[in-house]
Amino acid sequence: MRILFVCTANKLRSPTAEDVFRDYPGIEAISAGTDSEAPRPLTKDLVASADMIFAMETHHRERIRKKFKQRPPDNMIVTLHIPDEYERGDPELVELLEDRVTLRLLESDD
Repeated sequence: MRILFVCTANKLRSPTAEDVFRDYPGIEAISAGTDSEAPRPLTKDLVASADMIFAMETHHRERIRKKFKQRPPDNMIVTLHIPDEYERGDPELVELLEDRVTLRLLESDD
């Protein structure tokens, strides 16, 4: 399963998520940012190739839904509700990601 993590700048939250889930069995994790200046900007190819997208905040999800016609179904674009207040690799951020993403992945297996 190819999972795309999205935040604004692709410097803190989404790269942390990519790092956390990179070695999970059966998952190919990648991250991108909605800002055109992000190290890996969000593109139509990244969105189209994702099986599931985890957006850090509601405005990221809405931007994906409005801008990209080729995307996973809306129920496969999940908002994690993680605000931009963490540094990359912050243990609290890692715990939030593990809890929220793992729960959603388990639900999608049902």
